[in-house]
Amino acid sequence: MARPDAEEGATVAPGHPLAKGYLPVPRDAAAGKVSAEQQNGPRADNAADLSGALGGPQILLAPEEETQARLLPTDAGEETPGAEGTPLPRTALSTRRFVVLLIFSLYSLVNAFQWIQYSIISNVFQGFYSVSLLHIDWLSMVYMLAYVPLIFPATWLLDTKGLRLTALLGSGLNCLGAWVKCGSVQQHLFWVTMLGQCLCSVAQVFILGLPSHIASVWFGPKEVSTACATAVLGNQLGTAVGFLLPPVLVPNTQNDTVLLAHNISIMFYGTSGVATLLFILTAIAFKEKPPYPPSQAQAAIQDSPPEEYSYKKSIRNLFKNIPFVLLLISYGIMTGAFYSVSTLLNQMILTHYEVISSGEEVNAGRIGLTLVVAGMVGSILCGLWLDYTKTYKQTTLIVYILSFIGMVIFTFTLDLGYIIIVFVTGGILGFFMTGYLPLGFEFAVEITYPESEGTSSGLLNAAAQVFGILFTLAQGKLTTDHGPKAGNIFLCFWMFLGIILTALIKSDLRRHNINIGITNVEIKAVPVDSPVDQKPKTVILSNQPESSI
Repeated sequence: MARPDAEEGATVAPGHPLAKGYLPVPRDAAAGKVSAEQQNGPRADNAADLSGALGGPQILLAPEEETQARLLPTDAGEETPGAEGTPLPRTALSTRRFVVLLIFSLYSLVNAFQWIQYSIISNVFQGFYSVSLLHIDWLSMVYMLAYVPLIFPATWLLDTKGLRLTALLGSGLNCLGAWVKCGSVQQHLFWVTMLGQCLCSVAQVFILGLPSHIASVWFGPKEVSTACATAVLGNQLGTAVGFLLPPVLVPNTQNDTVLLAHNISIMFYGTSGVATLLFILTAIAFKEKPPYPPSQAQAAIQDSPPEEYSYKKSIRNLFKNIPFVLLLISYGIMTGAFYSVSTLLNQMILTHYEVISSGEEVNAGRIGLTLVVAGMVGSILCGLWLDYTKTYKQTTLIVYILSFIGMVIFTFTLDLGYIIIVFVTGGILGFFMTGYLPLGFEFAVEITYPESEGTSSGLLNAAAQVFGILFTLAQGKLTTDHGPKAGNIFLCFWMFLGIILTALIKSDLRRHNINIGITNVEIKAVPVDSPVDQKPKTVILSNQPESSI
């Protein structure tokens, strides 16, 4: 089906895969003529007409619709929605969309909370279970380890079985893992708490990929970006709460193991109760989709027959894209460094400040909270800046450099003995490191368009998990043997390498170029394999570097 609200009377030849490019079509071209040319190839005498479409009448489409949907082909001879005599599909915004977004954000918050709840008081759990710090670190790293092999099955499930089942699995496994942990509050049952954390890590795989899908299926084109950002911030807020609450709920009372076990039970049972309530609400309120599509773009997808999607082909295309491969590595380095710092923050703080005063676990949690909250502000500001300037590479590179500078400052001021300095440097570090996360996703979408955003973002997340595991193991070993400064210098070296890789990325803003074409000319979706798209002259837009924007 052609794009809703697009030009009238034109059709797309049947049997083609999803549209991969765009071709200008004059407004006065007859539907049958266009369809015939797409099936049999353009006639030589029409080449000039096609090239001249750049100056034809303009049709304005919302950029949000362009980024939400791929244009699907219709049957031969069928008119597009909005053509003469054919009414547009009914669209409406459901008030349930806010309930769906709120429930998802909350159970995503609980899942992120359970990721960091052990690491921020690692010394407490180390003493309680009588295990090494590496065992406690693995309670965090298992989240990263589970994501890599399970991301593609989870994405397949979302595409084939739908949103509701995926949401129920994410919320249900999160709830089950929380209850399993409740049975581990004995000093010899570390393996039980690890089992519960493994279930929560599997739940995370069914959570991280949902924000953009929920936003596009439930929200209109003018609110889809805000909805997606809200869903993502729910997960970041969960990390912030995970830094703040465990040190308060489970103070370091290792001299009284009975009291310590009681406090751990309160945290585990409280988490389980909230997770259970959210699972029940998910089962009641989470629907597959609203009664009517929220936009014409979603109407186009829902009214079209399903098309086969090849993960292997999409992945091959992505790995042949050199700029994306460079971004994949640099994004993995930055995000992996953030995961490592978050996991080992408690150990770094206690190394330098435990002898100064008691209860430094609370300060470690507050520093982590400062890091994440500052990062949430950075994410929002970086997103607004990108929307305003479209300078993807420059902004990504500058934020990367500033993150490196922040890491260097954090490294060499950590042992000065002034906890307030750690709060300030931690906030600066979090502002830029977490602010980089949405930049990486948006830059990836630009340079890989029209490949699936889910596939590219899944690979970025997988790279982040792999680097996160490696960095946490290496930095943890260096911190234990040589002190926090050695571990942080190790991260600084890798982040400097990431700056070099980011500088080498060729900025080819494919999605932005298409958006310019949408707002300036009338377009038709044409598959790349179509004979119509064989000649370079039929391409509207050439690669446009950021410097020309």
